Amino acid sequence: MTEKYYLSFDAGTQSVKVAVYNEKMECVTKVSNQTTLTYPHPGWVEMDADEYFSLTKLGIKQCMVQLKEQGIDPGLIKAIMGDGIICGIVGIDENGKAITPYINYLDSRTQGDAAALKELDLDIWGKETGNAEPLCMFPAMHARWLLANNKEFQARGKKFVHNTPYILLNLAGLKSSDAFIDWGAMSGWGLGYKVYEKEWSDEQLTILGIDKSYMPKIVKPWDIIGTLSAEAAAQTGCPAGIPICAGAGDTMQSMLGSGVFEANKAVDVAGTCAMFCVSTTGIIPELSRKGSGLIFNSGTLENTYFYWGFVRTGGLALRWFKDSICQQNDDDSYYETLSQGAAKVAPGCNDVLFLPYLTGGYDEYSNVKGCFLNMTLDTDQFVLWRAVLEAIAYDYREITDTYRQAGIKINRITITEGGSRDALWNQIKADVINSEAITLEISGGAVLTNSIIAAYAAGADEDLKELLSSNLKITHTYSPDSKNSGIYKQQSQKQKDLLNKLGH
Repeated sequence: MTEKYYLSFDAGTQSVKVAVYNEKMECVTKVSNQTTLTYPHPGWVEMDADEYFSLTKLGIKQCMVQLKEQGIDPGLIKAIMGDGIICGIVGIDENGKAITPYINYLDSRTQGDAAALKELDLDIWGKETGNAEPLCMFPAMHARWLLANNKEFQARGKKFVHNTPYILLNLAGLKSSDAFIDWGAMSGWGLGYKVYEKEWSDEQLTILGIDKSYMPKIVKPWDIIGTLSAEAAAQTGCPAGIPICAGAGDTMQSMLGSGVFEANKAVDVAGTCAMFCVSTTGIIPELSRKGSGLIFNSGTLENTYFYWGFVRTGGLALRWFKDSICQQNDDDSYYETLSQGAAKVAPGCNDVLFLPYLTGGYDEYSNVKGCFLNMTLDTDQFVLWRAVLEAIAYDYREITDTYRQAGIKINRITITEGGSRDALWNQIKADVINSEAITLEISGGAVLTNSIIAAYAAGADEDLKELLSSNLKITHTYSPDSKNSGIYKQQSQKQKDLLNKLGH
């Protein structure tokens, strides 16, 4: 029997990961290349969509070299599938090329506009999307800003697309008229669509002032949108003509990779934007109320939904501390050094607190920035590192309390993505949230999940849920320590009191 392989990628905030899996869903090669973030003005965060495309091509090329070194024929690759950031867009021209910066969820430039829309006090947002209020991180707000301020888009703009559809569109050599978005990543727009019907909302788009012609067509994640172009094949060493799937949102794929196929499952997506997600059967009014701080999305699979709360710079705060404070930007192993030292620090960090809002807070805390508080002469980098880990966990506690107050039981959380590799942080989260926490053998579930969907799209016989379920294996379990939970309850209240004082 001829072997089959599947190529997948994850276009995240800090890196683009590319991997190839065999039909047993064993990873045979993987690479990661770091992205660039720029900060042209206070509160602004920009990236380059063409860098995403270039890094994906570079990763594919590196994987092809490694495949050949293993004696594997790249011609055995049967499909390509990717995932990317759900809150972020770029404007493209008629030829499908980027003519604006790529703006993502870290950017705060639309805070004033979001506040003005919020004052309209409209119910349609919550009714149709499950998101009761406009937030500055929503692509719908980025689109309004680009339409009002970007001269290139005003003159030549044709569509708005997310980063992964941009990569896939260009890998296939397609134009803006072919622009697409899958039905899960569509809900990453936050506003402008009907979440149950999986279609754009004419009424919402009119209110937003966004012409519907700028919106990409909505497709299923496993739909084949084209094949690898001859040009992309020449640049990557990957054979032309390989079918390309429509792609998916990173959070949706992380949840699927964690085995979330039904309601009332909790997942911590410990990436750049630290996110705490709970699956539901649909919109829950208590969670979709104004001021809840939660976002509602549809999942990759049909009729799946979830809420998530977030710390926008959660994971990025860790990178900032390692790179800028410890000056170890070229040594990722230093994360482990920091956590080994921080494990010797008592829970509560001797009262040292950290606010992780390095790109600014949000809503009533929009004027709050990052800071350390209560440092003394014996405060070292390990104390500060533990304070960073605990601070992000305190924000998780706020989110968890909101879920629990709505009647959702959270007795176990699955921790995924890069942050799940830190045992100290996992234990801190279990203690702070007062819930059992588990990690899986595949911590970066999105990339593997992409390959499983690629296999499904290429005609694999198995049911998609069965394919996904067969690759789940628990590696570690962290049980909450009641003494530590009590300490963290007091510390999280101190952080909340500090935020309330700074926010007014």
